[in-house]
Amino acid sequence: MARTYSTMTMAIGSLAPDFTLMDVVTGAEVSMSGFIGQKAILLIFFCRHCPFVKHLQEELGRLASEYMPRGLAVIGISSNDAVAYPMDSPQSLKEFAHEQGYKFPICFDGEQSVARSYDAACTPDFFLFDSNLRLTYRGQFDDSRPSLDIPVTGKDLKEAIEATMSGHPCMEDQKPSLGCNIKWKS
Repeated sequence: MARTYSTMTMAIGSLAPDFTLMDVVTGAEVSMSGFIGQKAILLIFFCRHCPFVKHLQEELGRLASEYMPRGLAVIGISSNDAVAYPMDSPQSLKEFAHEQGYKFPICFDGEQSVARSYDAACTPDFFLFDSNLRLTYRGQFDDSRPSLDIPVTGKDLKEAIEATMSGHPCMEDQKPSLGCNIKWKS
């Protein structure tokens, strides 16, 4: 595990790169363009085995359950090399979704092209877009980390979601997410 910060290189206001991936749970195709018109779209690069993801997985489920009925679309993407990390394979991700009770699509980016197009670097890495697929937030869930005695609340991300869904700009001081590096193929 290499502790890695999100790159924060995608500029606020950037148009989301489109993609089409398969939801490992339902088999349905998922694309960014399919969510145009939602109040906000949250894209999460994550995986099953990362201790940083495990640390917030329950609160992430609560956040999705709270905001999805209000117009937030959520998409989880794992871009890790599943040969080297079988816990991040499509079948394992499907089991993970069922165990966590996630109701949002979870996709496997086997070619790692989606992660590269977003310049994603770590798990978790969060990207929030408005209804026109323009980036409003990229950064951390909150200040909590597995090794810190700080409760997991999702404070930073929730503030960004509230602002985006109500048409207001997000906070200017966006802190990078910290997690395990994405496991790139050799």
